[in-house]
Amino acid sequence: MTDAIAYERIGEIAVLKAQNPPVNALGFDIREGLLAGIERAEKDGVKAVLIYGDGRTYFAGADITEFGKPPRGIFLPDLCARIEASPLVVVSALHGTALGGGLEVALASHYRIAVPSARVGLPEVLIGVMPGAGGTQRLPRLIGVEASVDVITSGRQVGAKEALALGILDRIEEGEPREIGLAYTQELLDSGATRRPVSEMPAPEAVDFDALYDKVLKKGRGLLAPAVAVRGIQACCELPFDAGMKRERELFMELMDTDQRQGMIHAFFSERAVSKLPELKGIAPRALASIGVIGGGTMGAGIATAALLAGLPVVMLEMSDEAAEAAKGRIAGNLQGALKRGKISEAQFTQLTEEALTLATDYDALSDVDLVIEAVFEEMSVKKVVFGKLDAVCKKGAILASNTSYLDVNEIAACTSRPEDVIGLHFFSPAHVMKLLEIVVADKTALDVVATGFALGQRLKKISVRAGVCDGFIGNRILATYRKAADHMVLDGASPYQIDKALTDFGFAMGPFAVADLAGLDIGWAVRKRKRAEGMDPRDRDSEYMDKVCEAGNFGQKTGKGYYVYEAGKRGGTPNPEVTDLIAAERAAKGITPRAFTDDEIVTRYMAAMVNEAAKVVGEGIARRPLDVDMTLLFGYGFPRYRGGPLKWADMEGLDKVLATIKNGAQEDDYFWEPAPLLEKLVAEGRSFDDLNKE
Repeated sequence: MTDAIAYERIGEIAVLKAQNPPVNALGFDIREGLLAGIERAEKDGVKAVLIYGDGRTYFAGADITEFGKPPRGIFLPDLCARIEASPLVVVSALHGTALGGGLEVALASHYRIAVPSARVGLPEVLIGVMPGAGGTQRLPRLIGVEASVDVITSGRQVGAKEALALGILDRIEEGEPREIGLAYTQELLDSGATRRPVSEMPAPEAVDFDALYDKVLKKGRGLLAPAVAVRGIQACCELPFDAGMKRERELFMELMDTDQRQGMIHAFFSERAVSKLPELKGIAPRALASIGVIGGGTMGAGIATAALLAGLPVVMLEMSDEAAEAAKGRIAGNLQGALKRGKISEAQFTQLTEEALTLATDYDALSDVDLVIEAVFEEMSVKKVVFGKLDAVCKKGAILASNTSYLDVNEIAACTSRPEDVIGLHFFSPAHVMKLLEIVVADKTALDVVATGFALGQRLKKISVRAGVCDGFIGNRILATYRKAADHMVLDGASPYQIDKALTDFGFAMGPFAVADLAGLDIGWAVRKRKRAEGMDPRDRDSEYMDKVCEAGNFGQKTGKGYYVYEAGKRGGTPNPEVTDLIAAERAAKGITPRAFTDDEIVTRYMAAMVNEAAKVVGEGIARRPLDVDMTLLFGYGFPRYRGGPLKWADMEGLDKVLATIKNGAQEDDYFWEPAPLLEKLVAEGRSFDDLNKE
């Protein structure tokens, strides 16, 4: 026995207790301990074995840190087979989570009982692989093909009540897992229950797996793991159990060798590392009991909604009573969505809208809040007026935050008497839905203010990324560059619609022109006008065709027309022929002879521009680590998760290859395609962006 599994005999029952905190991951010690425990029980003269987890959970999953390393000890599939083959009655008592390998161990047991709060699932597709220890072979035998496809290809967690209804669990009982497990096991023995191996149950009838594979692949926008998992379920239906297990393992290993698995693993670990900053170790955040939000438009209402759902009272400041009521309506509309999804009750909805939310039209209402987030018009003069008023009315120690997308937070902070209390909190719209929060740290921002920003992000369930001050911070600065690469390709001969399709085929949730329509074309128009007013470098290629669309009052989806035309009741849009005509006219006026672009060329140039600017952002310290860029693009800009982020993609693509594309572009435009010094340095040293993440 290993220390990770404790053995105890109680009458005719051998009890195996997992004690490998914090999540009882199925690493080497746990696997060896379970094997030894089963073997000892069989020699001990007992009739049954109870397996449960100490602490907060049953086995929460495989030990992901072992992925890609030389195997040690018994493989999990072999362990599950050994548990199931035991001549004793094997029962698992579940609490917390039984995920991935954890659920596979439970499925290898003959009976399963759980507390009502337990959750189960096979989330392997979320890290680019599929169940590899019998999940695709045992689960369909218990719950059928349709339910198995749903559970396995989504990777979702299933609550105990649903798991019981599906047939994954045999019983739910209140109480401690040890006690309910012992009582249930004794009841089984008293009733004369025998072993009940899932592997010996009949397989479900086969369905049209080719069609199912295609459907799942399309839904995943190119993510392979869920579709390959369908082939595992197919093996369950079409092959004997042992042959199905062999096929599952072959499919699992195929996925282990893909770039997608690398990308998903990178995303998994980076998501957990991104908010862990060495400089915040030991720094306590300031207390947050209530917040203020200035501006109740789409963004401000979304921020207020997120705060209310996180249990924070909100003071919403608007310019007039009418505007305040309109803001309340937007917030109530957002909360209605949470109500419909069962996230809150009717009573909670009423409490949030009538008690936790306070409407105000006077800055004095913000005098006692702990943090204020302004979400007013994106213009420096407007921001300065707001922060001057906040400086006058907010209590000492209150944090003054700007939701600016581009503007200089140092300049905003300088108009107050307390720049150490000023920070950027850049939410993404809709703020109560989007996961990303850029925490923009100005030159004089106090460390405990930064810590408070991250604590707020955690409370709001955001992925929080530290950013330095520059035009657009991390995300919008990089966006401006790769969007400009797309604009250049349009002027040179590609259509916005070909570019959007090529990039959605690559895996983006939306193409850049559809995104612009969604965000509102007036935003980009305002940025273009600001940059022209500030004085653009004459080498910087500018395009003006969309200015004419905006001048006509067409700002994308919210007005029904932009790059696309949107009709009420129809999903998505159709290409706007006026845009095509305007592009042709601008090409003619600039003497550009259009040329054809392949989809591969579009993706290559777009990604090279993104990586090059991202490398500049890291090299300048705006992002501290490459993974900060990757998480920003994943959670705020629709970058395909299975590619890990632009800098992880670049590592897998080969930095020398990406640099060659940039240098090739520089032959025709050496201003836009100026190589990032950091990228050149990494190529020269034979290093990767991931090397920088590990430093």
